[in-house]
Amino acid sequence: MMRSVSENPWRMMPRCVLQGVIMLALLPGCGEEESTPSASAPIDVSKYLLNELPEGIQSVKAIYESSTDKQDVVVEGKIGGRVDPWVEGRAAFEIVDISLKSCSDIPGDGCPTPWDFCCARDELVEARALVKVVGADGKPLAGGAKSLFQVRELQTVVVRGTVRRDDKGNLTVLANGLFVRE
Repeated sequence: MMRSVSENPWRMMPRCVLQGVIMLALLPGCGEEESTPSASAPIDVSKYLLNELPEGIQSVKAIYESSTDKQDVVVEGKIGGRVDPWVEGRAAFEIVDISLKSCSDIPGDGCPTPWDFCCARDELVEARALVKVVGADGKPLAGGAKSLFQVRELQTVVVRGTVRRDDKGNLTVLANGLFVRE
């Protein structure tokens, strides 16, 4: 026996419409939660912010020249070295030796991004370090450093931490303390 079209309306429906109906049926309904990662707990940055300047402050250049891997250091630098010195979503940023002049330190220079130190590009290699503010697990804190620590480009910071060097000689400081100069 043959069925009429009116008995089976799905038979005449275009395949793409049918697939769309099936996809809608699979979406979570009201009150159901999607399976997304849970939000991490707020970070207490107060334990990373130093109230006093630590002793033994050195320049980025001095740390670059004389430090060894896993050495504890205290280093001072200006936030910058790139157009965007921040690591998105992480408490990490680049600093540059305070002896370098940014474009804003040069009278008449109208550079829109003076924190990239384009006027001192040749000197940057041995005068720049990546700072990662890390938790007890040794991993960078989640969240942008700019908002977590209320810092900005060209601001001077003093960082207490441990040096890490990669096979290319790049300098990273795994920070456990940060003093922000006004």
